[in-house]
Amino acid sequence: MPDLEVLHVNGLGPEDVLVDKGHLFTGVEDGRVLRLTPDGRRLDIIADTGGRPLGIERYPDGRLLVCDAARGLLLVDRVSGGIEVLVERGPGLRVCNNAAVAADGTVYFTDSTSRFDLEHWQADLLEHRGTGRLLRRDPDGTVDTVLDGLHFANGVALAPDESAVVVAQTGAYRLDRVPLTGERQGVAEVLVDGLPGFPDNISTGSDGLLWIAVASPRLAVLDLVSRLHPVLRKAAWALPEPLRVKEKRVVWVRAVDGVTGRTVHDFHGTRPDYHMVTGVRESSGRVYLGSLQQRSIARFTLPGRAPVGSDRTAG
Repeated sequence: MPDLEVLHVNGLGPEDVLVDKGHLFTGVEDGRVLRLTPDGRRLDIIADTGGRPLGIERYPDGRLLVCDAARGLLLVDRVSGGIEVLVERGPGLRVCNNAAVAADGTVYFTDSTSRFDLEHWQADLLEHRGTGRLLRRDPDGTVDTVLDGLHFANGVALAPDESAVVVAQTGAYRLDRVPLTGERQGVAEVLVDGLPGFPDNISTGSDGLLWIAVASPRLAVLDLVSRLHPVLRKAAWALPEPLRVKEKRVVWVRAVDGVTGRTVHDFHGTRPDYHMVTGVRESSGRVYLGSLQQRSIARFTLPGRAPVGSDRTAG
């Protein structure tokens, strides 16, 4: 892992990060959506969703698309702070987690689990029932299921030409790719399997690669528990907090070819002041990290490549 620059955000858990015209956007635990200047010295509050913002994307009309675990799929006006609910949280959307937006406004987004709220994400991994889904919202408001039976559906990314959508299954250590054009349109295929850690948010970089936030290395005890009888798995997640499975402290991101799944970059290491990378965004030679556990965003420059301009590639 190259040297990290840490940018404080005055809020816990900037789970994802968006880079747009040099500015950085993120959401934190108390519901605020924040904007940082490129140098990280100025922090502005864009809006307060009143929920728990997670994934954040740029919508074609300039607003921010926010996946809010407590409220659903939202559009946030970055000037007025006004909020429009595109898909409300309810029986059909339990944990809106991450999204990718096509040029025409079509949104692909994940509902991580139908069993648990966000704060009990470990319980879903332990139960291992596969109740997550990849959903699509068309510009006319129609919502359809693209894939179901996913083990904690998480990150979403579109191919640069929008010919395919990729979704991360945190509980299966895997990425699935769904072609959106051609003869195999709509037929899911495994892009990357057997990842050495838990994939979280994913994104397509300005380099055309698919970037993966790896929140933690795989845990042998969790792999063992997932093979037990359902009753025993349920007993495991019901243990008191001090006895539950803990993620390992690591900073880890990986970049793969979005068609073949071939690993191109693999950066990992440890730092005393940063861990549990849940969001990643590459922009003009810089890589930005979000974390569910920190009060900061981190960034590093790709080895052998100087950042271009002021990171004006949209996220």
